[in-house]
Amino acid sequence: MAEPALPQARLSRRRLLGGSALAAGAAGAAGLGWGAATLDHRDHDRDPALDTVAFYGTHQAGIATEPPGHAAFVGFDLKPGVGHDDIIGLLKIWTDDAARLTQGRPALADTEPELAARPARLTVTVGFGPELFTAAGLTDQRPHWLKPLPPFGIDKLDAAWCGGDLLLQICAEEATTVSHAVRVLSKHVKSLVSVKWVQRGFRNAAKGQTMRNLMGSVDGTVNIAPDTPDFDRLVWDDGAGRPWLAGGTSMVLRRIAMVLETWDELDADGRAITIGRTVDTGAPLSGTREFDEPDFAAVDQYGISKIPPSSHIARAHHAHDGERFLRRGYNYDDAPAPGHVSNSGLLFASFHRDIDAQYLPVQQRLAEFDALNQWTTPIGSAVFAIPPGVPGPGGYLGQQLFEYAAAQR
Repeated sequence: MAEPALPQARLSRRRLLGGSALAAGAAGAAGLGWGAATLDHRDHDRDPALDTVAFYGTHQAGIATEPPGHAAFVGFDLKPGVGHDDIIGLLKIWTDDAARLTQGRPALADTEPELAARPARLTVTVGFGPELFTAAGLTDQRPHWLKPLPPFGIDKLDAAWCGGDLLLQICAEEATTVSHAVRVLSKHVKSLVSVKWVQRGFRNAAKGQTMRNLMGSVDGTVNIAPDTPDFDRLVWDDGAGRPWLAGGTSMVLRRIAMVLETWDELDADGRAITIGRTVDTGAPLSGTREFDEPDFAAVDQYGISKIPPSSHIARAHHAHDGERFLRRGYNYDDAPAPGHVSNSGLLFASFHRDIDAQYLPVQQRLAEFDALNQWTTPIGSAVFAIPPGVPGPGGYLGQQLFEYAAAQR
Protein backbone atom coordinates (compact mmCIF):
# COMPACT_ATOMS: atom_id res chain seq x y z
CA MET A 1 0.00 0.00 0.00
CA ALA A 2 1.32 3.43 -0.90
CA GLU A 3 2.25 5.77 1.92
CA PRO A 4 -0.08 8.77 2.46
CA ALA A 5 1.02 11.84 0.55
CA LEU A 6 2.66 14.58 2.57
CA PRO A 7 2.02 18.28 2.15
CA GLN A 8 3.85 19.51 -0.93
CA ALA A 9 5.97 22.05 0.98
CA ARG A 10 7.33 19.36 3.22
CA LEU A 11 8.04 16.94 0.42
CA SER A 12 9.75 19.61 -1.64
CA ARG A 13 12.00 20.59 1.25
CA ARG A 14 12.94 16.99 1.94
CA ARG A 15 13.71 16.28 -1.70
CA LEU A 16 15.69 19.48 -2.09
CA LEU A 17 17.82 18.90 0.99
CA GLY A 18 18.06 15.16 0.52
CA GLY A 19 19.07 15.33 -3.12
CA SER A 20 21.57 18.14 -2.80
CA ALA A 21 23.03 16.76 0.40
CA LEU A 22 23.59 13.34 -1.11
CA ALA A 23 25.19 14.75 -4.23
CA ALA A 24 27.48 17.03 -2.26
CA GLY A 25 28.39 14.21 0.10
CA ALA A 26 29.38 11.95 -2.79
CA ALA A 27 31.49 14.69 -4.32
CA GLY A 28 33.31 16.08 -1.32
CA ALA A 29 32.95 14.10 1.91
CA ALA A 30 36.18 13.44 3.76
CA GLY A 31 37.34 10.67 6.06
CA LEU A 32 37.25 7.47 4.01
CA GLY A 33 37.50 4.31 6.03
CA TRP A 34 36.13 3.71 9.52
CA GLY A 35 38.13 4.45 12.63
CA ALA A 36 37.33 3.32 16.13
CA ALA A 37 39.09 4.94 19.04
CA THR A 38 42.51 3.83 17.81
CA LEU A 39 42.00 5.13 14.28
CA ASP A 40 40.77 8.65 14.82
CA HIS A 41 42.89 11.49 13.52
CA ARG A 42 44.99 13.07 16.24
CA ASP A 43 47.90 15.41 15.79
CA HIS A 44 49.09 16.43 19.22
CA ASP A 45 51.12 19.32 17.85
CA ARG A 46 47.91 21.18 17.10
CA ASP A 47 44.74 22.17 18.93
CA PRO A 48 43.09 18.92 20.14
CA ALA A 49 39.71 20.45 19.32
CA LEU A 50 40.63 19.83 15.67
CA ASP A 51 40.85 16.06 16.20
CA THR A 52 38.37 14.01 14.17
CA VAL A 53 36.87 10.52 14.22
CA ALA A 54 36.22 8.94 10.81
CA PHE A 55 32.55 8.79 9.86
CA TYR A 56 32.49 6.12 7.14
CA GLY A 57 33.05 2.42 7.78
CA THR A 58 31.61 -0.97 8.67
CA HIS A 59 30.29 0.23 12.03
CA GLN A 60 28.90 3.54 13.22
CA ALA A 61 31.33 5.56 15.31
CA GLY A 62 30.39 6.44 18.87
CA ILE A 63 30.25 2.85 20.14
CA ALA A 64 33.76 1.39 20.04
CA THR A 65 35.12 4.94 20.03
CA GLU A 66 36.74 6.14 23.25
CA PRO A 67 33.97 8.13 25.01
CA PRO A 68 34.66 11.88 24.94
CA GLY A 69 33.71 14.38 27.61
CA HIS A 70 30.24 15.46 26.46
CA ALA A 71 27.18 13.73 25.03
CA ALA A 72 23.62 14.48 24.01
CA PHE A 73 21.04 11.78 23.43
CA VAL A 74 18.10 13.05 21.37
CA GLY A 75 14.90 11.05 20.88
CA PHE A 76 12.54 11.87 18.01
CA ASP A 77 9.05 10.80 17.04
CA LEU A 78 8.00 10.65 13.40
CA LYS A 79 5.22 13.06 12.51
CA PRO A 80 1.88 11.66 11.31
CA GLY A 81 1.94 10.59 7.69
CA VAL A 82 5.71 10.16 7.51
CA GLY A 83 6.48 6.90 5.76
CA HIS A 84 9.06 4.75 4.00
CA ASP A 85 10.43 7.24 1.45
CA ASP A 86 10.40 10.14 3.88
CA ILE A 87 12.47 8.16 6.39
CA ILE A 88 15.04 7.41 3.70
CA GLY A 89 15.18 11.10 2.83
CA LEU A 90 15.69 12.01 6.49
CA LEU A 91 18.49 9.46 6.85
CA LYS A 92 20.23 10.84 3.75
CA ILE A 93 20.14 14.33 5.24
CA TRP A 94 21.55 13.10 8.55
CA THR A 95 24.23 11.10 6.76
CA ASP A 96 25.51 14.07 4.80
CA ASP A 97 25.29 16.44 7.77
CA ALA A 98 27.11 14.02 10.06
CA ALA A 99 29.79 13.20 7.47
CA ARG A 100 30.58 16.91 7.21
CA LEU A 101 30.32 17.94 10.86
CA THR A 102 32.44 15.07 12.18
CA GLN A 103 35.26 16.18 9.88
CA GLY A 104 35.10 19.84 10.90
CA ARG A 105 33.12 21.07 7.91
CA PRO A 106 29.77 22.88 8.09
CA ALA A 107 26.64 21.07 7.00
CA LEU A 108 24.74 22.28 3.98
CA ALA A 109 22.70 25.36 4.90
CA ASP A 110 24.59 25.60 8.21
CA THR A 111 23.74 29.05 9.57
CA GLU A 112 26.63 28.96 12.07
CA PRO A 113 29.44 27.43 10.00
CA GLU A 114 32.07 28.83 12.38
CA LEU A 115 30.89 26.40 15.06
CA ALA A 116 31.72 23.43 12.84
CA ALA A 117 35.43 24.29 12.76
CA ARG A 118 36.14 22.54 16.09
CA PRO A 119 34.96 18.92 15.66
CA ALA A 120 36.63 17.86 18.93
CA ARG A 121 36.30 14.14 18.12
CA LEU A 122 32.62 14.51 17.26
CA THR A 123 30.67 11.32 16.60
CA VAL A 124 27.07 10.99 15.47
CA THR A 125 25.32 7.65 16.04
CA VAL A 126 21.81 6.94 14.74
CA GLY A 127 19.34 4.44 16.19
CA PHE A 128 15.94 3.08 15.13
CA GLY A 129 13.11 2.68 17.65
CA PRO A 130 10.47 -0.05 17.44
CA GLU A 131 7.79 2.04 15.74
CA LEU A 132 10.05 3.26 12.95
CA PHE A 133 9.68 -0.18 11.38
CA THR A 134 5.89 0.16 11.49
CA ALA A 135 5.96 3.58 9.84
CA ALA A 136 8.35 2.32 7.17
CA GLY A 137 6.22 -0.77 6.47
CA LEU A 138 9.09 -3.03 7.54
CA THR A 139 7.76 -4.79 10.63
CA ASP A 140 9.03 -8.11 9.29
CA GLN A 141 12.57 -6.75 9.60
CA ARG A 142 12.27 -5.59 13.22
CA PRO A 143 14.59 -7.61 15.54
CA HIS A 144 12.80 -9.67 18.19
CA TRP A 145 14.53 -7.77 21.00
CA LEU A 146 13.51 -4.32 19.72
CA LYS A 147 10.65 -3.56 22.10
CA PRO A 148 10.17 -1.63 25.35
CA LEU A 149 11.83 -3.27 28.32
CA PRO A 150 9.51 -5.20 30.63
CA PRO A 151 8.44 -3.32 33.77
CA PHE A 152 10.75 -3.61 36.77
CA GLY A 153 9.72 -3.05 40.37
CA ILE A 154 12.42 -0.41 40.88
CA ASP A 155 11.30 1.71 37.92
CA LYS A 156 9.49 5.01 38.27
CA LEU A 157 9.47 5.85 34.60
CA ASP A 158 8.55 9.30 33.37
CA ALA A 159 7.13 9.29 29.85
CA ALA A 160 9.13 12.43 29.17
CA TRP A 161 12.30 10.29 29.12
CA CYS A 162 11.01 7.12 27.43
CA GLY A 163 10.66 5.67 23.95
CA GLY A 164 11.35 7.30 20.61
CA ASP A 165 11.17 6.38 16.94
CA LEU A 166 14.68 7.65 16.18
CA LEU A 167 17.79 8.36 18.24
CA LEU A 168 20.77 10.62 17.78
CA GLN A 169 23.71 10.02 20.09
CA ILE A 170 26.05 12.99 19.63
CA CYS A 171 29.38 13.00 21.49
CA ALA A 172 32.42 15.29 21.46
CA GLU A 173 35.09 16.71 23.72
CA GLU A 174 33.49 20.17 23.66
CA ALA A 175 29.95 21.04 24.73
CA THR A 176 29.64 23.73 22.05
CA THR A 177 30.39 21.16 19.35
CA VAL A 178 27.70 18.85 20.70
CA SER A 179 25.12 21.64 20.93
CA HIS A 180 25.80 22.83 17.39
CA ALA A 181 25.49 19.30 15.98
CA VAL A 182 22.24 18.71 17.88
CA ARG A 183 20.74 21.91 16.49
CA VAL A 184 21.84 21.34 12.89
CA LEU A 185 20.73 17.72 12.76
CA SER A 186 17.40 18.51 14.43
CA LYS A 187 16.37 21.57 12.46
CA HIS A 188 17.17 20.07 9.06
CA VAL A 189 14.51 17.38 9.53
CA LYS A 190 11.96 19.28 11.63
CA SER A 191 9.27 18.86 8.96
CA LEU A 192 9.42 15.08 9.42
CA VAL A 193 10.05 14.56 13.15
CA SER A 194 9.42 16.19 16.50
CA VAL A 195 11.89 16.16 19.38
CA LYS A 196 10.65 13.85 22.13
CA TRP A 197 13.47 14.37 24.62
CA VAL A 198 17.03 15.61 24.91
CA GLN A 199 19.35 14.20 27.57
CA ARG A 200 22.77 15.80 28.01
CA GLY A 201 25.64 14.27 29.94
CA PHE A 202 29.31 14.62 30.75
CA ARG A 203 32.19 12.48 31.95
CA ASN A 204 35.75 13.22 33.01
CA ALA A 205 38.73 10.96 33.61
CA ALA A 206 42.44 11.08 33.01
CA LYS A 207 43.64 8.94 30.11
CA GLY A 208 43.65 5.29 31.11
CA GLN A 209 41.46 5.88 34.17
CA THR A 210 37.80 5.08 34.79
CA MET A 211 35.26 7.88 35.04
CA ARG A 212 33.48 8.55 38.32
CA ASN A 213 29.75 9.09 38.64
CA LEU A 214 28.29 11.84 40.82
CA MET A 215 28.16 9.47 43.80
CA GLY A 216 31.95 9.54 43.66
CA SER A 217 32.28 5.89 42.59
CA VAL A 218 34.25 4.60 39.62
CA ASP A 219 31.77 3.67 36.92
CA GLY A 220 32.54 1.28 34.07
CA THR A 221 35.51 -0.66 35.44
CA VAL A 222 34.28 -3.96 34.03
CA ASN A 223 33.83 -3.49 30.30
CA ILE A 224 34.61 -5.06 26.93
CA ALA A 225 37.66 -3.74 25.09
CA PRO A 226 37.09 -2.59 21.49
CA ASP A 227 38.83 -4.36 18.62
CA THR A 228 38.82 -7.72 20.42
CA PRO A 229 37.12 -11.03 19.58
CA ASP A 230 34.86 -10.54 22.62
CA PHE A 231 33.69 -7.18 21.29
CA ASP A 232 32.94 -8.65 17.88
CA ARG A 233 31.06 -11.57 19.46
CA LEU A 234 29.10 -9.71 22.13
CA VAL A 235 28.51 -6.24 20.70
CA TRP A 236 28.49 -6.28 16.89
CA ASP A 237 25.66 -8.17 15.22
CA ASP A 238 26.75 -10.88 12.79
CA GLY A 239 23.63 -10.67 10.61
CA ALA A 240 22.54 -14.23 11.39
CA GLY A 241 19.04 -13.19 12.43
CA ARG A 242 18.65 -10.04 10.36
CA PRO A 243 21.17 -9.80 7.49
CA TRP A 244 20.73 -6.03 7.22
CA LEU A 245 21.92 -5.58 10.82
CA ALA A 246 25.39 -7.13 10.28
CA GLY A 247 27.88 -4.67 11.75
CA GLY A 248 25.21 -2.97 13.83
CA THR A 249 24.16 -3.53 17.42
CA SER A 250 21.40 -2.83 19.95
CA MET A 251 21.24 -0.07 22.54
CA VAL A 252 19.43 0.42 25.84
CA LEU A 253 19.37 3.93 27.29
CA ARG A 254 18.36 4.25 30.94
CA ARG A 255 18.09 7.52 32.85
CA ILE A 256 18.95 6.72 36.47
CA ALA A 257 18.22 9.34 39.13
CA MET A 258 20.44 9.49 42.22
CA VAL A 259 19.31 10.53 45.70
CA LEU A 260 22.50 12.35 46.61
CA GLU A 261 21.00 14.05 49.67
CA THR A 262 20.84 10.77 51.60
CA TRP A 263 23.86 9.21 49.88
CA ASP A 264 25.87 12.04 51.41
CA GLU A 265 25.01 10.67 54.87
CA LEU A 266 26.92 7.42 54.23
CA ASP A 267 30.55 7.17 55.31
CA ALA A 268 33.23 5.55 53.15
CA ASP A 269 32.69 2.10 54.67
CA GLY A 270 28.94 2.25 54.06
CA ARG A 271 29.47 3.28 50.47
CA ALA A 272 32.02 0.51 49.91
CA ILE A 273 29.68 -2.15 51.28
CA THR A 274 26.85 -0.87 49.10
CA ILE A 275 28.91 -0.80 45.91
CA GLY A 276 31.30 -3.68 46.62
CA ARG A 277 34.34 -1.49 45.88
CA THR A 278 36.41 0.93 47.93
CA VAL A 279 35.65 4.56 47.24
CA ASP A 280 39.19 5.87 46.91
CA THR A 281 40.82 3.26 44.65
CA GLY A 282 37.77 1.52 43.19
CA ALA A 283 39.25 -1.85 44.13
CA PRO A 284 36.80 -4.71 44.79
CA LEU A 285 36.58 -5.46 48.51
CA SER A 286 38.30 -8.77 47.83
CA GLY A 287 41.31 -7.07 46.19
CA THR A 288 43.66 -4.11 46.33
CA ARG A 289 43.50 -2.54 42.85
CA GLU A 290 40.61 -1.37 40.70
CA PHE A 291 41.04 -3.95 37.97
CA ASP A 292 41.51 -6.94 40.27
CA GLU A 293 38.95 -9.61 39.44
CA PRO A 294 36.28 -9.63 42.19
CA ASP A 295 36.34 -12.82 44.27
CA PHE A 296 32.76 -13.28 45.38
CA ALA A 297 33.67 -16.41 47.35
CA ALA A 298 36.29 -14.65 49.49
CA VAL A 299 35.48 -14.36 53.22
CA ASP A 300 37.11 -12.52 56.11
CA GLN A 301 38.44 -14.00 59.35
CA TYR A 302 34.87 -14.35 60.65
CA GLY A 303 33.63 -16.19 57.57
CA ILE A 304 31.70 -13.20 56.28
CA SER A 305 31.78 -12.48 52.55
CA LYS A 306 34.23 -9.71 51.74
CA ILE A 307 31.95 -8.58 48.90
CA PRO A 308 28.36 -8.62 50.21
CA PRO A 309 26.03 -10.64 47.98
CA SER A 310 23.66 -7.67 48.03
CA SER A 311 26.29 -5.22 46.76
CA HIS A 312 25.91 -3.60 43.38
CA ILE A 313 28.86 -5.33 41.73
CA ALA A 314 27.73 -8.72 43.01
CA ARG A 315 24.25 -8.26 41.55
CA ALA A 316 25.48 -6.68 38.30
CA HIS A 317 28.18 -9.28 37.64
CA HIS A 318 27.46 -11.54 34.68
CA ALA A 319 26.33 -15.06 35.59
CA HIS A 320 28.03 -16.38 32.45
CA ASP A 321 30.05 -15.00 29.56
CA GLY A 322 26.97 -14.46 27.40
CA GLU A 323 25.65 -11.78 29.79
CA ARG A 324 28.51 -9.38 29.14
CA PHE A 325 27.93 -6.15 27.20
CA LEU A 326 29.45 -2.72 26.56
CA ARG A 327 28.68 0.14 28.98
CA ARG A 328 29.02 3.86 28.21
CA GLY A 329 27.86 6.05 31.08
CA TYR A 330 27.44 9.83 31.26
CA ASN A 331 26.61 11.94 34.31
CA TYR A 332 23.77 14.43 34.22
CA ASP A 333 23.23 17.34 36.60
CA ASP A 334 20.09 19.33 35.91
CA ALA A 335 18.28 22.10 37.77
CA PRO A 336 16.65 20.74 40.95
CA ALA A 337 12.96 21.00 41.76
CA PRO A 338 11.89 23.53 44.39
CA GLY A 339 12.92 22.39 47.85
CA HIS A 340 15.73 20.14 46.57
CA VAL A 341 19.44 20.77 46.16
CA SER A 342 20.22 18.37 43.31
CA ASN A 343 18.74 16.65 40.27
CA SER A 344 21.56 14.38 39.25
CA GLY A 345 22.12 10.91 37.94
CA LEU A 346 23.54 8.72 35.22
CA LEU A 347 22.67 8.29 31.55
CA PHE A 348 23.45 4.60 31.20
CA ALA A 349 23.90 3.45 27.60
CA SER A 350 24.61 -0.22 26.95
CA PHE A 351 25.34 -2.00 23.67
CA HIS A 352 24.83 -5.70 22.94
CA ARG A 353 24.10 -8.13 20.16
CA ASP A 354 20.88 -9.27 21.86
CA ILE A 355 19.10 -7.28 24.58
CA ASP A 356 17.00 -10.25 25.70
CA ALA A 357 19.94 -12.59 26.18
CA GLN A 358 22.56 -10.18 27.52
CA TYR A 359 20.98 -7.17 29.20
CA LEU A 360 17.68 -8.39 30.65
CA PRO A 361 19.05 -11.11 32.98
CA VAL A 362 21.43 -8.60 34.59
CA GLN A 363 18.76 -5.92 34.92
CA GLN A 364 16.36 -8.43 36.45
CA ARG A 365 18.87 -9.31 39.17
CA LEU A 366 19.42 -5.64 39.93
CA ALA A 367 15.67 -5.07 40.12
CA GLU A 368 15.12 -8.03 42.44
CA PHE A 369 17.63 -6.76 44.96
CA ASP A 370 20.57 -4.41 44.86
CA ALA A 371 21.77 -2.47 47.89
CA LEU A 372 22.26 0.55 45.63
CA ASN A 373 18.54 0.68 44.79
CA GLN A 374 17.93 2.73 47.93
CA TRP A 375 19.74 5.62 46.27
CA THR A 376 19.07 5.09 42.55
CA THR A 377 15.84 4.99 40.53
CA PRO A 378 15.42 4.42 36.78
CA ILE A 379 13.19 7.21 35.49
CA GLY A 380 13.77 6.87 31.74
CA SER A 381 14.06 3.92 29.37
CA ALA A 382 14.40 3.46 25.61
CA VAL A 383 15.64 0.77 23.23
CA PHE A 384 17.06 1.15 19.74
CA ALA A 385 18.53 -0.88 16.91
CA ILE A 386 21.80 0.70 15.80
CA PRO A 387 22.24 0.03 12.08
CA PRO A 388 25.68 -0.63 10.55
CA GLY A 389 27.89 2.18 9.38
CA VAL A 390 27.98 3.77 5.94
CA PRO A 391 30.73 2.11 3.87
CA GLY A 392 31.59 5.24 1.93
CA PRO A 393 30.35 8.42 0.23
CA GLY A 394 27.17 7.91 -1.74
CA GLY A 395 25.58 5.63 0.84
CA TYR A 396 23.36 6.54 3.76
CA LEU A 397 22.62 5.38 7.29
CA GLY A 398 20.16 2.49 7.32
CA GLN A 399 20.63 1.77 3.64
CA GLN A 400 21.23 -1.93 4.38
CA LEU A 401 17.77 -2.22 5.96
CA PHE A 402 15.86 -0.61 3.13
CA GLU A 403 17.74 -2.37 0.34
CA TYR A 404 17.51 -5.79 1.98
CA ALA A 405 13.79 -5.37 2.63
CA ALA A 406 13.23 -4.33 -1.00
CA ALA A 407 15.16 -7.36 -2.25
CA GLN A 408 12.90 -9.70 -0.23
CA ARG A 409 9.76 -8.45 -1.98
